[in-house]
Amino acid sequence: MELNLHPIATICYVSSREFAEHDRVVSYLVREASGDVARRDLLEAEDGRFMPPAFVYCRWVTAYKPRRNDDTALNLKLTAENLFLTLATPAGSEAISDQPSAINTPLLQFLALMLERKRLIKLRGLTEDGARQIYEHMPSHQLYEVPVGDLNVEFFQKIQEHLGVLVGTPKPKVEVLAPVTATT
Repeated sequence: MELNLHPIATICYVSSREFAEHDRVVSYLVREASGDVARRDLLEAEDGRFMPPAFVYCRWVTAYKPRRNDDTALNLKLTAENLFLTLATPAGSEAISDQPSAINTPLLQFLALMLERKRLIKLRGLTEDGARQIYEHMPSHQLYEVPVGDLNVEFFQKIQEHLGVLVGTPKPKVEVLAPVTATT
């Protein structure tokens, strides 16, 4: 699954100030009133002034690094794998701000399920308190924690509409009718 979104912006969505190297940038993945999916990047200090649309898929904070001229479009695509790695909490991290928010948790749980099926991550157990599952990212061997969730029918019904907007909905199947033969 690839999400074809723009790479991180170079200016703040709220203040229009250019980002400097190491600025803390808050990124939102949102659905606009028009139904379009967009990425909004802003300085962490401007987060309180940002008026997000009615629906926010997820939110994350990163340190800004200016793009080099040799970056390729492939490296800039927001894939399911790098979205998971951005949203998931590295195992053993004590930073409260890095914990997945209620907004991010359903998407993070779904991404974990999807990446586990693709064998990009592997379940390694639960945290001591039993509140989070520990996954190993197979290419990097880094451990990540994802809140435990009940992946029942209601969960999938709830997330189905949001995923359809992000990755597109499948085209409806066209029924093929059997040819009619004339009998005399």
